[in-house]
Amino acid sequence: MSKLSYEDKINLYHDYKEGSSINTLSRKYNKRKSGITYLIKLIDIHGFDVLKTSRNKSYPITFKHDAIDRVLLNKEPVWSVSLDIGLSSDGMLQNWIKKYKENGYNIVERKRGRPTMPKVTKKKENETKDEKIKRLEEENLYLKAELEYSKKLRDVVQARKNQQQKKK
Repeated sequence: MSKLSYEDKINLYHDYKEGSSINTLSRKYNKRKSGITYLIKLIDIHGFDVLKTSRNKSYPITFKHDAIDRVLLNKEPVWSVSLDIGLSSDGMLQNWIKKYKENGYNIVERKRGRPTMPKVTKKKENETKDEKIKRLEEENLYLKAELEYSKKLRDVVQARKNQQQKKK
């Protein structure tokens, strides 16, 4: 299923308003019927300006949390909340809710960009005693943090395995 360009979305909307059926538009634009219906409703509510958003738009944590609360606490349908806040698809909100539940009802921001390796200080050939102590202390601190991280990761993996075994 291909993504539609801005012009295709406008043409799809105009075709629908001129009387084309959802089934016809689904075949013509190679999109699911639900996606076409959502797009039409979105344009009806917010106009064509909602289509001009950038491809990789990021949303603040508070925005996501408010949307998730409307669905989980207020029992509003995902589809109507997505339309109301102007998301490009209702699947975005469904993914947010899924990740929210997976992370123990916490919103975790996805890191963007390439991961960076922490700086590890290298041993100098003629370092003083104070420099050597400082370097070893930094290295020790780094190793302690790495060990703590691996312990927590192991605990999380074990907890998930236990949950899966309980479900069976």
